Amino acid sequence: MDVKPLRENLQKFLKRHNLQNKFNKQLSLFKDNPRYPSLHTERLEPKALKIYSFRVNRKYRAIFILISPREAEIVDINSHIQVSFYWNMS
Repeated sequence: MDVKPLRENLQKFLKRHNLQNKFNKQLSLFKDNPRYPSLHTERLEPKALKIYSFRVNRKYRAIFILISPREAEIVDINSHIQVSFYWNMS
């Protein structure tokens, strides 16, 4: 799987939370096999939006979208507990 380079704000988030090494390890696994068991890759609700996530560690997940069947873009990294996507329906 090809992955687009991380945006600067996500790189800063990883640094601020001391997650760079763990993220790089998980990203390497993701690139080799997006369904690697320890990643716990899943499609998020609502499924029609086609947004996915994989585990960075027990607390954080990387949220991604598929650009094509072989290319992904990580759009967010957040805590399992928080919801960082807000869709304005108005």
